[in-house]
Amino acid sequence: MNRLALSGAILALTAIPALANDFEPAMRGFLEDGIQSWASNQVLIDAIRNQNAATGGYDQTRIDALDQTWRAEVGTGATPTIDPVLGNSAADFLREQVSKSNGRITEAFIMDAHGLNVASSAVTSDYWQGDEDKFQKTHDVGPDAVHFGDVEFDESSQTYQGQISITIVDPDTGAPIGAMTVGVDAESLL
Repeated sequence: MNRLALSGAILALTAIPALANDFEPAMRGFLEDGIQSWASNQVLIDAIRNQNAATGGYDQTRIDALDQTWRAEVGTGATPTIDPVLGNSAADFLREQVSKSNGRITEAFIMDAHGLNVASSAVTSDYWQGDEDKFQKTHDVGPDAVHFGDVEFDESSQTYQGQISITIVDPDTGAPIGAMTVGVDAESLL
């Protein structure tokens, strides 16, 4: 399908809220066919645990300041807030999964217990996801929570995508410790 036809089809489906959920069965298939297993990967678990230990005492003022700093760094040459999120072993794991998807997955990132980015396959437009459904409808709901976002144009990946978000739990306690979001190219959902 050419890009113009794809954009038209996606816009037609997303313009009518009742039809936006038509993508959910395909998104559930992506989740069940592999994405869900990533949530138990020890590299991701360890990265979230380590960041939770470092950020556990952060208040909203500090979180907001970090988010503003991140946003100011996006697209610039100096990115000391962004670099650690892109340059760790969990980010390497996520990039590997995106690469293996042959373009079907556009991005993947994990968040800590505050909704702050821990690791990402690429730069996200903001650092704090805690005010968004991808975090609030997963981590804040509980261990088995899944959120299927509507297909929308994503500024970070510059694609139409649907986001699949799930809670990540501590395998030792079963308690939520963070969340993961995976963006799926809309063409893969048609």
